[in-house]
Amino acid sequence: MPDLAPPPEAALPDGIVAVVKRACPTCELVEGVLGQLDTAGVGLAVYTQDDPTFPVGVSDRRNDTELVVSWHHDIDTVPTLLRVVDGVVTERLEGWSRMQWEAFTGVDDLGPGLPEWRPGCGSLSVDPVLGPKLAVKFSGSVLQARRVELATLEDEMEAMFERGWSDGLPLVPPTEERVLAMLAGTDRAPDEIVAVVPPQLTPCTVEKVAINAVMAGCRPEYLPVVLALVEAGCTDTFNIHGLLCTTYFSGPVIVVNGPIVKAIGMTSGHNCLGQGNRANASIGRAFQLVIRNVGGGRPGRDGIDRAAFGSPGKLTFCFAENEDDSPWEPLCADAGFPAGTNTVSMFAGHGPSAVVDQLARTPDVLIDAFVRKVASNFDPKFFARRLDNLMLVIGPEHARVFADGGWDKWRIRAELNERLFASVGRTAPEPRWDSPAIVFAGGDAGLFSALIEGWVSGPTGSQMICHALR
Repeated sequence: MPDLAPPPEAALPDGIVAVVKRACPTCELVEGVLGQLDTAGVGLAVYTQDDPTFPVGVSDRRNDTELVVSWHHDIDTVPTLLRVVDGVVTERLEGWSRMQWEAFTGVDDLGPGLPEWRPGCGSLSVDPVLGPKLAVKFSGSVLQARRVELATLEDEMEAMFERGWSDGLPLVPPTEERVLAMLAGTDRAPDEIVAVVPPQLTPCTVEKVAINAVMAGCRPEYLPVVLALVEAGCTDTFNIHGLLCTTYFSGPVIVVNGPIVKAIGMTSGHNCLGQGNRANASIGRAFQLVIRNVGGGRPGRDGIDRAAFGSPGKLTFCFAENEDDSPWEPLCADAGFPAGTNTVSMFAGHGPSAVVDQLARTPDVLIDAFVRKVASNFDPKFFARRLDNLMLVIGPEHARVFADGGWDKWRIRAELNERLFASVGRTAPEPRWDSPAIVFAGGDAGLFSALIEGWVSGPTGSQMICHALR
C-alpha cells in the first residue's frame, strides 16, 4: 500500500504524546502517572481513543475518538508514549514499565505503589472490526476498480451470480474494506501490472488479483501465491489460453513448495487433493476467478472454455508438497530452484486416478503397478514422445518402498519410460524433470499414489512451469 501523508488533523505537537483508552486496564493503571508527568512540565499531550473525559488530571487532553491520530501514526498498543520533534515521531514506548517510562520522560519516582510492568492493550485503530473501515476512510481511495452499487433490497450474493462473476459457488463480496485488507498481504503497488490475462489479453493489476482473491475466500497472506500463479499461468509456456479452448478434461493443477506452505497453513498430507483446507481450496479458485473475470475465460457455448466434460479440478486443484518427510528433493529443485525456495508449479491436468499396490515390497515390482496404470489410462499416442503430460503424486508408503530400494526420482522416471516405451515398441527418450513430474504428498496410511493425467504437452500444448514467488 502507498504511504499517505497524514492530514493536518493528525499532526502531533512537539514534546511527549500519550495515546490511551479508558477501556484498557493498563491505561487506567497509569492515569495518575500521566498526571505526574503533566505536573512535572514535560510538555505532555494525551490523546484518548474512547472517552474524552479520560484521563483526569491532565491539562492537555485531546479527543481521538475518530482515531485519526491513532491510525495515521500506527498506534498498535495503548498506552503508547511518543517523542515528537518538529512534528516527527522520533521514539515510541508501548505498555507500562516504570524504568522505561522514567528513562523516556526524565522524571523519577513515577507511579509509586504500581507494579513495575504491565502489558498494554490493543489500539482501537487495529481492532479487527474497525481497522478495515479506517483503512477505507483514511486511504484516500487508492483503489481504481469501478464501484458497483447495489440496491437496498438487492441480495449481494445473488447479485454476484447474476453478474456472471461466480464459478458456480457463492462468492465473498469484495468490499473496499476486504480488498484493502487483502492488499496488505503484499508490498507490491495496487496498480502494478501482474500479467496480461488470456483469452481477452486484459492487463491485470495487483488490485484486480486481490479482488478475485477476496471473492475466492483467500486470506491476505495467500496473496503472494495467487500473484505468482497469475504470473506463471499467463505465459506462453503454460498456455492457459489453449487449455481453456480445448475440449479435453484438463485444467490447471497447482503444487506449492517452500516455507510459505507452513506459513499459510496449506496441507500436503491426508486429503491433500480433496476438500477441507482453506488455503488449498481458495488459492486455486482465486487463479481460476482471475482467468474468468479479468480474462473472460468463461465456459459454455457462448464462452471460450469449450471442455466437453471438464473436471472438478477446474474449480480448484491446488495442494502442497510434503518436503519435510520426502526422501527426495522437492519439485522446485527438479526445476532448478534451490530447495527451500517458495515456488508454484503449474501442470495442465485432471484426475486424480488411483495407483494401488499393497503387496509390492521392492521398487522393481512396485514400478510395474505404475506402468500398468499409465498404460491403461493413456492411449499409446500420449507417450509417443515423452511422459511430460503426466504427474505422479507418490504417497508416503509407496515412496518408502522406492527409497528403501535406493531409487530416486530420476530412476523412477527412467524405469517408467523404459517399460512403457518398450510396451509400444519404441526407444525411450532421456527423462526430464517434468517427464513425469513427481511430487511427494498424501496421507501416511494406505499404499496408494495418484496419477494425474495431462493435456497435450510440449510447445503445441502446455508445458509444466515452475515459478518463484516475489
